[in-house]
Amino acid sequence: MKTGVLFIHGFTGGPFEIAPLRQYLKQHTDWEIAVPVLPGHELGRNLQEGSAASWIMAAELELQRLMKETDRVIVIGFSMGGLIAMYLSLRYPIDKLVLLSAAAKYISPRILVEDAKVVMRTSKSGCYPADSFYHLYNYKLTHTPVRAALEFLKVVRLVRPYHHDVRTPVCIVQGKRDGIVPAVTADLLYEQLGSDEKQLIYSEHGKHHICYSNDRYEWFSRVLAFLSKD
Repeated sequence: MKTGVLFIHGFTGGPFEIAPLRQYLKQHTDWEIAVPVLPGHELGRNLQEGSAASWIMAAELELQRLMKETDRVIVIGFSMGGLIAMYLSLRYPIDKLVLLSAAAKYISPRILVEDAKVVMRTSKSGCYPADSFYHLYNYKLTHTPVRAALEFLKVVRLVRPYHHDVRTPVCIVQGKRDGIVPAVTADLLYEQLGSDEKQLIYSEHGKHHICYSNDRYEWFSRVLAFLSKD
């Protein structure tokens, strides 16, 4: 059985946000992995050029492609990407969901910048992301148009009424030191989601960019076990 994995990055971010987990899955599986860049998040583009509808459509088109080419599809969403992942699960027969620091509330660009600085410092000992990613991230965050922030809120409001309708098996991963999405958000999602099969993993020292937490390989293995389980 061929497995496809769709990663969806967060608001103002990019594929670098989930790079450690993507590389982990690539090393430990033969799954086909897709990481689309949402409109307006491309290098040299302005967030003004994107919208809630275009972000969802970009993820949806990649999901449709994976569904044609694989036997089962997993969707992993980080921050705003977690909300888009939930939305897609309401419309498509997704095999499993992984929600990383799912942004069920408004994100503060200022706090995101501070958290991104930590990512930049800690990444110097690894192979991801390059400092240039941080500078792009910092620029986009400090130049986030009001219109783009309102489009983000549209995604939140679109999904919020339907948490109970999500039936896909789901694994929620949340950092207890997340200053952007309060840890209690994960507890609420766990209670609200209608899935019969649910798992909640906490990273004791993890911040918002959970894929860069010091204990990432511990929960990476737990996520992989969840995804591999029949």
